[in-house]
Amino acid sequence: MEKTSKAPLGSARLRKRLSKAVTYLLLCFFGLVFFMPLYWMVTTAIKDPSAIFLNPPQWVPDPAHWENFLAIFDRMPLVSYTLNTVIVATLPVLGEVLAAPMIAYSLTKIPWKGAKYIFPIVLATMMIPWQVTQVPLFATWSRLGLVNTFVPLVLPAFFGAPYYIYLMRQFIKGLPNSVIEAARIDGAGEVRILYTMVYPMCKPVITTIVVLIFISGWNDLNGPLLYLQDSSKYTLSIGLQMFLTSARQEWDLLMAASTLFTLPLIIIFFIAQKQFIGGISTTSGLK
Repeated sequence: MEKTSKAPLGSARLRKRLSKAVTYLLLCFFGLVFFMPLYWMVTTAIKDPSAIFLNPPQWVPDPAHWENFLAIFDRMPLVSYTLNTVIVATLPVLGEVLAAPMIAYSLTKIPWKGAKYIFPIVLATMMIPWQVTQVPLFATWSRLGLVNTFVPLVLPAFFGAPYYIYLMRQFIKGLPNSVIEAARIDGAGEVRILYTMVYPMCKPVITTIVVLIFISGWNDLNGPLLYLQDSSKYTLSIGLQMFLTSARQEWDLLMAASTLFTLPLIIIFFIAQKQFIGGISTTSGLK
């Protein structure tokens, strides 16, 4: 009896280990697949031009031309473009972090009759493509005299974007009402409850929103291309697009510029990775 009881237990452990090993192998395989374009971009950036299209390919550059990264600074005003991009990517983060939790809290935890009507309208605006609104928006900003400024790219975030309001609402909806009601009984106002209680509890989803908005602003090409006309106000996305047309055959420099463009996003994602994944899993209902 003892041998027969140990046999199924041993086979169950073996199956569990095999299942875990297969899972890790698949994760490693797909991780390698997704890592390869990044590796190829970085290695191409430091290759000699004659070695880029070799067959079989040269996986490890020899010699490595690190000076290609310095050459980018001579070919384009990278510092100016970077400063402009930081403005366009950072200020919307500040605006959205102020606006989205406030709107979501008022739609979720403050009892008033209009909340159940306002939220469907907010969701409905998500169905309107940006291409439909860009012409009337450009006409509006033009009449206000704000074209060729950063205002059209920054100011809308201070009124909240529907998607980020939705994310905040889904998270705040799961917060315990008892804590908020206890704060109200103690005499705390809604603004104090929002900034001293709700904000700290919403750290995962706020981190998620910060990362998403920053990446969106950093990668945005349509907005700056539409509203910015002075070359001194161009962002990295416009600068990289212009560099693509002027350096079509210089693949080493193109990949060097793309690496410099992508590097800050990779660093920010790895810094906020834990909070970012926690915020996504919580707001999407995954455990």
